[in-house]
Amino acid sequence: MTLFQVNFREAFRSLWGSRQRSLLALIGIVIGIGSVIGMVSIGTIVQQEAIRQFKDMGVDIITIRKSFSENRKSQFSMGIIMRITGEKRNILDVAPYLTSGTELNQGRQKITMEQMGVTASFFDLNKLHIHQGRAVSELDQHRYFCVVGAELADFLQKTGTAKIIGSQITADGRAFTVIGVLDNVAEGGLRPYGMNRAMIIPISTALRKFQNPEITTIMARVAPQVPIAELKADILDYFEKKARGMQVEVTSAEELIERMKKQMQMFSLLLGAIGSIALIVGGIGVMNVMLISVSERRSEIGLRRALGAQQSDIQSQFLIESVILCLMGGGIGITLGIGISYLFAFFSKWQFIMSYSSVALGFGVSTVVGVFCGFYPARTAARLDPIKALRS
Repeated sequence: MTLFQVNFREAFRSLWGSRQRSLLALIGIVIGIGSVIGMVSIGTIVQQEAIRQFKDMGVDIITIRKSFSENRKSQFSMGIIMRITGEKRNILDVAPYLTSGTELNQGRQKITMEQMGVTASFFDLNKLHIHQGRAVSELDQHRYFCVVGAELADFLQKTGTAKIIGSQITADGRAFTVIGVLDNVAEGGLRPYGMNRAMIIPISTALRKFQNPEITTIMARVAPQVPIAELKADILDYFEKKARGMQVEVTSAEELIERMKKQMQMFSLLLGAIGSIALIVGGIGVMNVMLISVSERRSEIGLRRALGAQQSDIQSQFLIESVILCLMGGGIGITLGIGISYLFAFFSKWQFIMSYSSVALGFGVSTVVGVFCGFYPARTAARLDPIKALRS
């Protein structure tokens, strides 16, 4: 049996002999490692879910908005917007839209909903699927038809509307006939906010009905593998010439994904730093337990030194005890952290992604904490005077 095996056996026997004290030290490490792994894993899940929402729509989608510094008199016009596909080969399709918030009252209950004026291509660009009925088409110009989101449809059913298709919604004094119901839409990405509780109407109707009928945003599908710098230059040049020097802001899915990755990395680092506070507290607990162990086992240390054990032997045993303690706590903490992140993904109905780097980080940090927090107690034990230790 090698010296390491002997020290390992003695270290494990010592920890098992003081189970209660070892358990208390384990709790601190478990909470520390578990919080680090859980927070880093949750950060990874959130990042991947956000990226998935963008990719679900397609990375070939961009949005064009009027610059906030632009003169309010300069506005998008339907003619200029729809002609861009013919003049710019990189723009394959466009879907301008405008929004207006309002409340829908059904008896004693009410819901805040988004009114959206859209073109037919809006549904395709946003990957919207019709659950019942049909979408708004180009033949519905100036008609008071609407498509409702899944959440708004549920509200209508709960307030007494037995058949959604063909029913009417009164918004701002106008009655709209429901011609379609959307499937539930994942929020995020470049999609407009509030799609699930939206009432979607033809853009021509919205331009007549809304109090502030201004087209605020244009969604567009672009040709694949076009450099974003070239694309922006084309769009800026087009609107500057066609709309009296109008300045626009172009946002691409690829840009947002890269920006989001950087933000999520910072977010994960922040969560890891917060969890590290608990880990530091756990490490201090391990050091405290090991110092108490050294104090209680002075006679054992003195006896071993008297029988010929070297300082390195004593130091190795206590260092191994500390590492074993931290690795056991790290293993339990990693399991706990993964379990917490799985429950988070399950209840959020997001895809669970196991971060293997965080698992490796957990074991690595456990080892480092064990060595760092066990070094001082092990060094203290190794430097005890054998004679004074035996007298104790």
